[in-house]
Order: sequence, then C-alpha cells, then structure tokens
Amino acid sequence: MAKQSKQQKTSTFSWEGVNRRGQAAKGEISAINSAYAKAQLRKQGIEPRRVRKASQPLFSIGSSQTAKVKSTDITFFTRQMATMIKAGVPLVQAFDIVSDGTDNVGMKRVISEVRDSVSSGNDFATALRTYPKHFDDLTCNLIESGEQAGTLQTMLDKVAVYKEKTEALKAKIKKALMYPLITLLVAVAVTLILLVKVVPSFEDMFKSFGAELPAPTQFVVSISEFTQEYYLYAIAAIVIIGATLFHLLRTSKDFRDRFEAFALGVPVFGDLIKKAAIARYSRVLSTTFAAGVPLVDALESVSGAVGNAVYRDAVMRIRDDVASGQQMHQAMRDAKIFPNMVVQMTSIGEESGALDDMLGKAADYYEDEVDNAVDNMTSMIEPAMMIFLGVVIGGLIVAMYLPIFQMGDVI
Repeated sequence: MAKQSKQQKTSTFSWEGVNRRGQAAKGEISAINSAYAKAQLRKQGIEPRRVRKASQPLFSIGSSQTAKVKSTDITFFTRQMATMIKAGVPLVQAFDIVSDGTDNVGMKRVISEVRDSVSSGNDFATALRTYPKHFDDLTCNLIESGEQAGTLQTMLDKVAVYKEKTEALKAKIKKALMYPLITLLVAVAVTLILLVKVVPSFEDMFKSFGAELPAPTQFVVSISEFTQEYYLYAIAAIVIIGATLFHLLRTSKDFRDRFEAFALGVPVFGDLIKKAAIARYSRVLSTTFAAGVPLVDALESVSGAVGNAVYRDAVMRIRDDVASGQQMHQAMRDAKIFPNMVVQMTSIGEESGALDDMLGKAADYYEDEVDNAVDNMTSMIEPAMMIFLGVVIGGLIVAMYLPIFQMGDVI
C-alpha cells in the first residue's frame, strides 16, 4: 500500500486540532485525501477538529510548493541535521538553523512542518513519514532505529552518507547520458538547418548551370526536398512519441518495468545501469544492516532503492529465500544477476560476521566501476561523435561544393 500511495498525487491540507498535551494546534499536511490526512494526524498524536484542502495561489512561481523539493535538497538537509546533532544542538533548534540555511522555499516549508510535528511530541521519523515523496522508507526506518537506540547522531550520519553516495552515482550516470544526447541533438539541429535553409540556396544556383549535377549532390538535394516537406511532421512525431514515453514511464508501472528490463540489454549503457544497480544494492544493504535493521527488513528497503525493476524483483526473491532460512549469498547466486565477486564477498561477510563491511567494500568497488565506465564512455563517445559530425555535416558541404569544383575544372 505504501508503494501505491507514493504514486498517487498528494495535496496540501490545512488542519486544526488538539495535540497530546491538550493544547490547540494547527498547521498543514500533505496527503492523498482528507481521510488520509486525518489518519496521519492521529498517528502523530493530534486529534483533528477541522481538515480542509489548502487554497493554492493563482500564480505558483516562487510559491512554497513542496513538489519543487529536489533530492539534492533532501541530501543537504540530512547532512546538515547530522552536523547539527553531532555538534550537540537540540533537535528542534537544529531544524531552525538548517531551515535558515536553505534557499528552497518548498524545503523551508517541509522543515518547518517537520519541526512543528516534533515540537508537538512526535518522533522525528514519524514527522518525516508525512512526506513520503521526499523521505523514503529507508531514511525513515534508519532514523527511527537511531531514535529508539539513542544513536540518532550516528544514524543521521549514515543516512547522509547514503544520500550523498546516491546523488554522486546519479550525477555520474547523468553525465554519461547527457553528453552524447546533447551532441546528437546539436548534430541533428545543424543538419536540419543545412538541409532546410542552406541546400535550397545552392539548388537554385545549380539550376542556372544547366548541367547535370554529380550523384552525391543529387542525393543531398533529394534529401533536402524530402526534409523540407516532412520535417515539421517528423518533429511533431518525435515530440508526441517523447511525451507519450515520458507519460507512460511516470504513470504505468508495467511499462516502466518493461522499459527498465529493456534498458539492461542496451549495449554500453546497459552495463553501466547494471553496475549502478549493484552499487546501490551493496551500499543500501550495508548501511541498513550496519544500523541494526534485521536482514529481511533491510532487503525490503533495498528493493525500492536499487533503481531497476529486474534487480528490485530479484531482491524481493532473495528476501523471501532469506526469510525461509536460506543463506543470502546462496539466494543471490540463485538470482543469477549478481557478479560472482559480490556473491563471494557476501559469503565471506556472512561467515566472518562482517557482512556490512564486505558489502561496503563491494559498494566502493562498483561505485568506482561506474565512475570508470562513465570516463571510458565519454572518451569513446567523444571521437565517435566527432567522426559522425565530420561525415554527416562535412559530407553535406562537400556534396554542395562538388558542382562548383567541377565547373572550375571545366573552365
């Protein structure tokens, strides 16, 4: 149910009620509907008297919409909170300090509401669970474990490290994907300009020659005429297909799962995605297990953090096997998607009682592998794109000037 609710659109509700101390309280909460908002308030020890949907401003630019909170804001928040608690700053005061240090209005609002919830007597983890879009189950579970064990400072530091590693991994993957994409888009744009604007000018000039054009020039002129007639339709089709794909990826779980499975088989990029998934698996499992979370519960948290449907389903099968008494390294081997090195390190960790340490080493190794893969991909794609640009654009230019060169030879 928790996974389903994350996919539904939440709204902001204003509420008034009575807290555990019998004092009047009011505030705002994000929820799917008013009933869910009331249930969340009761979990926080607040008896709601009135709950209604908050009015939205006509112009939302610069407004405090929590939807604008980014994952980098959450990472900054956890690191700052870890630093404040480590310095001995009281929890409620730490919220105020961190809130003053962020420029994101939406994040300020989230921190303010979490602070109000904690001030009214709720646990830190309970307050964070009010925002499932921003604070995942793993973060909330780790902070809850820290509160119960009296090690909130340590748990916040682990959450901050996990968030920072995750953001670094995302940045590496984006770097690998964005460079060729931008280069390709520039190449397509330049080619379109040449075909639609430049080639027709040359074509008019060639007609005055009254001679037969060379084959390469005729080929380019034919492509230019076709492009001039249909390029708007092609652009519209690309936009529609892209928008449809984006919509399906956001709204259809089955389509997203199939797309993620397909992505694993894409040459070069598929290998990068596999390494990133294994790095996330190792890092998150190491963090949760070191925090004292039971292995079966830790695996459930990991399944939602690996970032790929194939690995998510495999982790859930591993969880079921471990729950039935099977050793984790054997369950991982049976899944047949984990490298032998990770399986062997897991086996050593289980036998030596240092599973979190061995998984941490595996995470470090695969994070370095992702970094190296990104660098190798960039160094490989860069000359390939230069060759592509040289062949396509250079070929067009040569084809256009070929008749002029031939005319010069005749003269």
